[in-house]
Amino acid sequence: MMNMKKQLNLQHSSSVLLIMIMIMITLFTTTLAQSPATAPAPSVPIPPSPPLPGPASPGPAPSGPTNITAILEKVGKFNIFIRLLKSTGLADQINSEINNTNQAITLFAPPDNAFSGLPSGTSLNSFTGEQQIKLVQFHLLSTYVSPIQFQTLSNPVRTQAGSSRDDQFPLNLITSGTNVTMTTGIVNATVVNKIYTDGQLAVYEVDKVLLPRQFYVTPSPAPAPAPALPKPKKSQPLSAAPSISTVVPSSAVSISRYIGVSFAVAVVAVSAI
Repeated sequence: MMNMKKQLNLQHSSSVLLIMIMIMITLFTTTLAQSPATAPAPSVPIPPSPPLPGPASPGPAPSGPTNITAILEKVGKFNIFIRLLKSTGLADQINSEINNTNQAITLFAPPDNAFSGLPSGTSLNSFTGEQQIKLVQFHLLSTYVSPIQFQTLSNPVRTQAGSSRDDQFPLNLITSGTNVTMTTGIVNATVVNKIYTDGQLAVYEVDKVLLPRQFYVTPSPAPAPAPALPKPKKSQPLSAAPSISTVVPSSAVSISRYIGVSFAVAVVAVSAI
């Protein structure tokens, strides 16, 4: 009887325990269902990967053949010198030499205000057409001179105008560090600015028009030619030699004839004996 009661009590306890477990499971499940879902962590943006290196981009496309007047026009204060380059035909000559040959050139370009500062009585109209050509050529060197090469030039510097003699087209440079001054014997000028350099053509601004000495100084006279030597007399031919009769006097001819006759008579006499 006691054992049966124990079994009943054990079954009752087990049933109660099972019911309590089921209630707890039900409550736990309900709590989970009602609790808000946890928000997902914000995603960290992934930086884009750098692009793969491609071929190097090409440099600026060439702007066409070198044009000396276009270079000066870009600066905008060389209108008078540009007109002078065109009217003398030297603009086309420079462009042709630069673009069609390996000729190197250095140009000294005076701005418009330099022409207004010409000496009294001097103007472009006072120069002949040939002098205007020489004037432009006096601003041209047939070599490329970089800013650091002015110190290496020997005086007098020869320009395209011609001879660098004192009474012709001398141009002397004086350098002091990066400063370059020049004298023509008429004006003193300074290199103010580098306008253009490309290894073949160099263009510099100068503050004065380079007036050549030849325009203002009377050239020294050329040395007189040496006197001509007298021409040697021609020797007379044998056929033109004088005859004996023209050399020997007539008296001597008479004596020779007498002697000859006498000798003949003597021979005849001897033969007769």
